[in-house]
Amino acid sequence: MPASQFDELPVITVQLPIFNELHVVGNLLRTVSALDYPRDRLQIQVLDDSTDETAAHAEKLAAELKAQGYDVDYRHRTNRNGFKAGALDEAMAAAKGDYICIFDADFQPQPDYLKKVIHHFTDPKVGMVQARWGHLNKEFSLLTRLQALFLDGHLVLEQTARSRHGEFLNFNGTAGIWRRSAITESGGWQHDTLTEDLDLSYRAQLKGWKFIYLKDVVVPAELPPDMDGFKSQQHRWTKGSIQVCKKILGDVWRSDIPLRLKLEATAHLTSNFAYLLTLCTLVLMYPANFVMGSSWHKAVFVDVPVFFFASLSVVAFYITAQGAQSRFGWLKALPYVPMLLALGIGMSINNGKAVLEALLNQSSDFVRTPKYGIETKAQAVKQRSKYKAGKSIALWIEVTLTGYFAWMIALAAQRGQWGSIPFLLLFFCGFGYVAAGSLMKRFSMSALQAPQAA
Repeated sequence: MPASQFDELPVITVQLPIFNELHVVGNLLRTVSALDYPRDRLQIQVLDDSTDETAAHAEKLAAELKAQGYDVDYRHRTNRNGFKAGALDEAMAAAKGDYICIFDADFQPQPDYLKKVIHHFTDPKVGMVQARWGHLNKEFSLLTRLQALFLDGHLVLEQTARSRHGEFLNFNGTAGIWRRSAITESGGWQHDTLTEDLDLSYRAQLKGWKFIYLKDVVVPAELPPDMDGFKSQQHRWTKGSIQVCKKILGDVWRSDIPLRLKLEATAHLTSNFAYLLTLCTLVLMYPANFVMGSSWHKAVFVDVPVFFFASLSVVAFYITAQGAQSRFGWLKALPYVPMLLALGIGMSINNGKAVLEALLNQSSDFVRTPKYGIETKAQAVKQRSKYKAGKSIALWIEVTLTGYFAWMIALAAQRGQWGSIPFLLLFFCGFGYVAAGSLMKRFSMSALQAPQAA
């Protein structure tokens, strides 16, 4: 709960960074304009870097809102310098509010969002307040269900614990409000990493600003409904987190914060290096199963500990997050847990590649996750979208690994090593599911585009 309440509501600037968001920008402006907040204390900045018809559509919608009495500032860039971080940084000079609220294009805040969040800033030490993401299209497919489980582990359990224990908490890039002075005093938005939100979060907290996470204030958004979009999003988040690790971790250890916070921040910033360990597991899988042989020593000292630490702890983490949302949420999530583990394994090539790119200082653009405004199968059938995620050589590695693990399963069955088959099946299903998702998306896009080309 906030320490107290403002006697007079402060001016808030809502920034809406968009790039080619034709399918969702209408819902974004509709929900933002419906926010229950005095119009004379609310500024809306539409930060549009679009290169397609979104620009004309967004400008028209912004003009309509302005004619209705809203303070709307439509800003269109043609250079995309710094991508999202650059757009946010350039817009700060024209922002009127002492508090900056940010929403990505697919987010739909409830009317009472600002009033639920803003009063936490009555504490002068608070620099940022983050709300939890909800999921508009969670029931759309197996992939969106699994994504919701993945995100809820972070958004329900991890972020809540970090906030309550005073550990480093990261702004999630959207659905949060910043104190303007916290941004400026911490060096502003910088675009030398792909996760400008994580970067600024650490710089601000190292300056002494306090962050608050509101688990029960939920802002729904769209989950990527196709595999390529999910992979593109995960690649950006993973690569960006390693870039921030390289940039910030030294500052963490040179700071005067307590040792326990330094250790936890180190675990936080280096967590995605685990994908490199998964890649090592791929190499070791054959010798571990077919060269070392089977014995009770191997079962006790290798197989059981690996399974316990790599599987049961992860299961407990995601099940707890579901149980925190509803009484029997954990029970409903149980059938999806094996596929959740498999999907995590299947993403190891995509995300391991991102880690290596960051370590090798390989630069890349901020690749936007395609937004379709789709919540149901019926909408998906009707829509013809030109938006799609980029392609990667990782797909063909995933296809190869699917065949590799199919061969190892057959080999294990031939040798009677039945105990290793469930573990091998996780890898086979994970890589098979990820590869099949990408292949199906590419074939369907080809089918949609063929009539247009003709």
